Amino acid sequence: MKVTLSFEESVSSDVSIMVDVLRASTTITLALDKFKKIIPCLSPEEALNLKDKIGGVLAGERNGKQIEGFDIGNTPCGIKDLKTQEDTLILTTTNGTRILENMSSKVLVGSMVNAKAVGLKSLQLAENHIDVVMAGVKGEFAIEDFLASGEIIYWISQNCEECELNEYAKASILASRDYNSLKDAFLNSRTGKRLAELNHQNDVELSCLKNISNNVAIYKNKELTLYI
Repeated sequence: MKVTLSFEESVSSDVSIMVDVLRASTTITLALDKFKKIIPCLSPEEALNLKDKIGGVLAGERNGKQIEGFDIGNTPCGIKDLKTQEDTLILTTTNGTRILENMSSKVLVGSMVNAKAVGLKSLQLAENHIDVVMAGVKGEFAIEDFLASGEIIYWISQNCEECELNEYAKASILASRDYNSLKDAFLNSRTGKRLAELNHQNDVELSCLKNISNNVAIYKNKELTLYI
């Protein structure tokens, strides 16, 4: 099995794992505890129009801030505590939803909170190539995505007898092994500091937690649902 780590665009036509750990992929993973499906939208306007048509809960942010007129931001803590009878979440984010739109492989969503689960599910789904794709921040490398990818690739490598990892993937595993350093990097990353300024440090702390969820989202027909 070939295992690679990429930035923004997938190099696999087999299976890709999108990682936007602060916060889209964490929000998506935890949202599957409450919603049957999540519909990612590229723009706030598209999301608002879709809610007018089908209902659901409207969630989203731009530059970390909740979008005006939306029910909730892109916040894993907020989603975790949300009480709703709706079964659809409509989500638009600065980075993660944009990355999903550009993938043509079978796509799963990965984070720290489901790293082991998504790693194992990717091995079940893939035929020959798993590519972990870091979303980054507006076209720039984000250390938190690199570290979360390392945790995911670690679990893939631990459960694959013949895994051929590219050197970027190997480096991410090495970087992610010291959990105290990883958590410090999350909190002091560009995005982590920005979220703390916006009073969302609790989201950063939640997004650091390892393997607290077995939910794995799969992206198909422009919707995210639980992969079973």
